[in-house]
Parts: sequence; structure tokens; C-alpha cells
Amino acid sequence: MAKPEQKNHKRLLEFEKPLEELYDKLEKLKAIADSGNIEMNEELRLMEKRIEAARQQIFAGLNPIQIVSVARFIERPNAREYVEMIFDDFIELHGDRNFSDDPAMLTGIARLDGRPVVVMGHQKGHSTKENLAHNHAMANPEGYRKALRIMRLAERYNKPIISFIDTPGAYPGIGAEERGQAEAIAKNLREMAELTVPFISIITGEGGSGGALGIAMGNRVLMLEFSIYSVISPEGCASILFRDATRAKDAAIAMKITAKDLLELGVIDEIIKEPIGGAHNDPQFAAKNIKVAILKNLEPLLPLSHRELIADRYNKYRKMGIYNEGD
Repeated sequence: MAKPEQKNHKRLLEFEKPLEELYDKLEKLKAIADSGNIEMNEELRLMEKRIEAARQQIFAGLNPIQIVSVARFIERPNAREYVEMIFDDFIELHGDRNFSDDPAMLTGIARLDGRPVVVMGHQKGHSTKENLAHNHAMANPEGYRKALRIMRLAERYNKPIISFIDTPGAYPGIGAEERGQAEAIAKNLREMAELTVPFISIITGEGGSGGALGIAMGNRVLMLEFSIYSVISPEGCASILFRDATRAKDAAIAMKITAKDLLELGVIDEIIKEPIGGAHNDPQFAAKNIKVAILKNLEPLLPLSHRELIADRYNKYRKMGIYNEGD
């Protein structure tokens, strides 16, 4: 996948608006340079450097609700793009062999540096049309049953599993509930706990509620720097706790949903560095870092026996949380 051109100011996030004036000046310099009358290479280089420094300063001080907006940004790379950049020979597999295929869940087989693996992930889009086609990455029960079918395929042929998590949550529609949404996710949780193959999960954007957990119980859980992982959205939390959705900023701080907070709490195992400005500014850079992290975390799991892999996963989740036992 080719490296995208620098995004213009029309696609800036709200807190990036201070960059708008700098981008306008850059466009004017480019227009002068394109006219062919004046040599502007040095001026262009200095302006691009100034923009990069300003962006770096902005992203170094993001608060949790700003990180939420980065994690949800429509231009952020999706599962299929990461699969195409990280793996070779990807073959998509469709259907849950029970009801239908769910376009919100991408599943298939591929090679990671020559090693056969099974991959799956929530599939978002970059436009309204694409997001409607993929139901905004909110999987139905058949999506989780498709993922479970692929996980069992991995077990049958003893292949590692790699999952990419990026969803607001499981689809809450009437049809989804009628077809057993809660049962499908609960069954996945039970089955993932007993998988006999190495399992690496990466939160690449939104890790929302049970919809995220349905494919996220890896031996190692990794998280991109500007992604989030939570039991509910900040807006939903604020509506319930404060009776005021506009207090999402307060909820985001209290919920500890950022990669840094979750690493300190022991919920995730590693933070994967993103390019300045987020993964959408340099998808190839982000994909390279994800691949390095997958290989590093997968290597120590490969020699483990089936029992050791299950015990490793059990111990990881058993030690989460702080509690006291009374008399």
C-alpha cells in the first residue's frame, strides 16, 4: 500500500485547528513553486518542518477525550489495510456456516514473514458509504460466530491467531439480539480462554465494550498509542453516571481508557508507537511497528505446549484488578 500524501487542513481534527493557518501558507508556497517562476524548495522544507514541530507539540499533550477523537478518526487505517501491509498471501474466508456472512468482521488466513497465521478484525470504512456497508464495524452474532469458526480452524492446523480490534461495540439491533448477540460473545470468551494456539490481539482504534472483547482475549494484548479500550463509550458513561452526555471529557479521564493508563493497570501488555499525528498520517510506519510488535510477542509463545498456552492466558486475566478478601 502506497504511503498517502500529507493530509490537508480540511481533514484536521478539532484540536489540530491551530495548524490550519500553517497549512494555508504551505499551500500558497506550493502554488508559487508550481508556477515555475520562483525556486521555493527551501521555504517549503522549512514550512513542513514547522508544521511537523507544531503537530508534535499538540500530540504530546493530548487529553483522554482528544485521544478518543483520534481513535475514531475516519481516515485511520482499518483492519483490511493493516492486513495488506503486514501480511502476505491473505485469503479472506466468509460466513459463519450458520446464518450469513458479516461484513463488519474480516477473517482469513495469511503469512507473517513466511509463517501461516489466521487473522481477524473489525472492519471500518473511510466514508459514509463504506461504513454503512460494514455496519460501522459493529458485528452481529454471525460476525462473532464467523470469528469463532476461524479460531477453531487455527486450532485444527495449529496456527497462531492475530486479531485487530476497532469497534464502537457489538451491534445492538433487535435482529442481533434475536439471533443471540450476548450468547455469541459469551461463547467466544469461553472458547478463547481455552485456545491451544498462540493468540495476539491489537487494539488499533476503538476497543468498545463486549464487541471488542469478543475477539480480544489474546495471550498478549497490544495497543496503538492513540487507541482506546473501554467497557462503554465516554458519552455513554457520562449519560449514565452524570446524567449529562456533554461531560464525556470527565468520564474519559475517570475511565482510564488510554493506552498509557491501561498499561499501568496491567490490562494490556505493550503500547505500539504511532507516527506523529496518528496512524492515519503514515499508515506504513504504523503497520511496520505493529508487525515488529507482533513478531516480538509471538516468538516466546511459539514453543509453549497447549497446556502452557492456556495457563499463560489464564494467569494473564486472573491477575487483573485489585481486590480484598474479608473474613
